[in-house]
Amino acid sequence: MQIVHIHVRVKPEFVEAFKQVTIENARESIQEPGIARFDVIQQADDPTRFVLVEVYRTADAPAQHKEKAHYKNWRDKVETIMAEPRTRVIYFNLFPTNEGW
Repeated sequence: MQIVHIHVRVKPEFVEAFKQVTIENARESIQEPGIARFDVIQQADDPTRFVLVEVYRTADAPAQHKEKAHYKNWRDKVETIMAEPRTRVIYFNLFPTNEGW
């Protein structure tokens, strides 16, 4: 399992637009066989900050995800509404194991 946290800061006037397009992307993403989970979380004390928590079943799944039309649509739509470039941190799952995912 590979877990990716994507950190995003959005321009304040685009928070609702970001939420809409990101939730749309998440709904499509969880239909992909290589994605076990896709969470969209918003920071409680700063509503312009988000983290996307993407849990992939295989090492190849992130690259496959980036080839999907819904990902490319999301990427293009959020490019101009972000306050700064998004960043990512990659993690590997230690516990629980991926049994049952």
